[in-house]
Amino acid sequence: MLEAFEWYTPPDGRHYQRLQSALSDLKEIGIDNLLLPPGCKAMHPSGNGYDIYDLYDLGEFDQKGSVATKWGSKQDLLSLGQAAEELGMGVYWDAVLNHKAGADRKEKCLAVTVDPKDRNIDLTKPEEIEAWVGFDFPSRGEAYSKVKYGWQHFNGTDFNDLDKTKTAIYKIFAPGKDWARDVCTSENGNYDYLMFANLDHSNPEVRDDILNWAEWIGGQLPLKGMRLDAVKHYSAEFQKTLVDHVRQSQEEWFFVSEYWSGDVLEIQDYLKRVDYKVHAFDAPLCQRLSAVSQTRGADLRLVFEKTLVKFEPEHAVTFVMNHDTQPHQALEAPISNSFKPLAYALILLRKDGYPCIFYGDLYGICSSNPPKETGKSKNFRHPHVPKELRTLPATILARKLYAYGEQQDYFSSRNCIGFVRYGNARHPWGMVCVMNNGLTPTKLRMFVGKRHAGERWSDVLDLTHASDEGDLKGKCEPKTEKGKKKRIVRINAKGYADFPVASMSVGVWVNEAAEGRDRFGMCL
Repeated sequence: MLEAFEWYTPPDGRHYQRLQSALSDLKEIGIDNLLLPPGCKAMHPSGNGYDIYDLYDLGEFDQKGSVATKWGSKQDLLSLGQAAEELGMGVYWDAVLNHKAGADRKEKCLAVTVDPKDRNIDLTKPEEIEAWVGFDFPSRGEAYSKVKYGWQHFNGTDFNDLDKTKTAIYKIFAPGKDWARDVCTSENGNYDYLMFANLDHSNPEVRDDILNWAEWIGGQLPLKGMRLDAVKHYSAEFQKTLVDHVRQSQEEWFFVSEYWSGDVLEIQDYLKRVDYKVHAFDAPLCQRLSAVSQTRGADLRLVFEKTLVKFEPEHAVTFVMNHDTQPHQALEAPISNSFKPLAYALILLRKDGYPCIFYGDLYGICSSNPPKETGKSKNFRHPHVPKELRTLPATILARKLYAYGEQQDYFSSRNCIGFVRYGNARHPWGMVCVMNNGLTPTKLRMFVGKRHAGERWSDVLDLTHASDEGDLKGKCEPKTEKGKKKRIVRINAKGYADFPVASMSVGVWVNEAAEGRDRFGMCL
């Protein structure tokens, strides 16, 4: 899976077009599914979509300052979806169902101020506030949905227009109105409220409108699944209802939940409470990879300790970085560029988990303060890709061609670990991965099987040297820096070999005669 955006993607309305032009290259290296950005209309034209205004506007109506979303028009989106389907690629939608933003009008309602550190504690008696909770969708009208939103559809907000200087969390007060009592965390007492106008999923009209939307969008686009955003902030029962409802007509849809916690037990508890109907992103692994990359000489043998992929391998979506953890974001989890090739090898080439590649690592991350004219430019070029990440397409391709069959780990050394994939009947070639975060080169002796005796193996990552401009197309050429020659390892009669690896480096070794070796001359 590719998370097909990064936070600072320019707001030029052309991202869907760029993705469509890249599809064939992505498919070629082994990307099977795209996680699209949240493409519903945001509260302003440059909004990424987490500031969601209208579920039913995919870039079709003139609302909130534009017709298209930051990512493009609905027509561009439909074209992208069709092109992906023709290539046999799946498309996942990023569903933001916790809140709404950019209301059309204010409404008066009763509310109490709650303790921000324990939202179960009321700090005031009910008082009248003016909250931005009126959503009329004037340009869309009643197309696709007739529901208009008012205070009854929400249970919280963080702004009172009658007291603009006050910073507070307000819980809307009415009979039967409360926070969701089945959020899967006790953080802040109750963490139902996250931001903007918080949807009340106990309201029948809210529930029905979201269920209708999920059915509707599946008819608009050839989707294969959804990412559920911020699931720790709304009803677990409603999440189960949503998944069950969708699967009545879309039985094979894939769902992955973003439950952000470094505690694997908390994520396991969430999976149990939703009856394992979904997968979950492995946030603990992301945090461990960050910690290892920031610690000199860290013990690589412990990298999977207390991670979701270790305890729930069939429900873990593994990742190295995403739009929330990239630089300058609220959940930033720094991972040094020198360690990222090792991290990606760990999630891509092993048998457990469903790996998700970050667009920003494949194509580069744009500046967090782009020049004003960037958003209007029709000549956008992807930013600089750090040289350490230029082997990422080859690592993805190695997964597609060779990462099959049983796995044998060689995790006996603190700073140098490796593993063997032995292949299967359809993919018999096998593969060795060895990595080293130490200060000096080393080697690791591993058994690849007697049937490989006498074979010449080399590192597929040695063959890749991409330009640093992150273009969507290009050729890779063999490394020739400083007269360097390709290293060859010969498998001995007993099926063993010593596989060398440089300091802070990773190697992916495969038989030189293996099917597909010539494809490593291609890159994005």
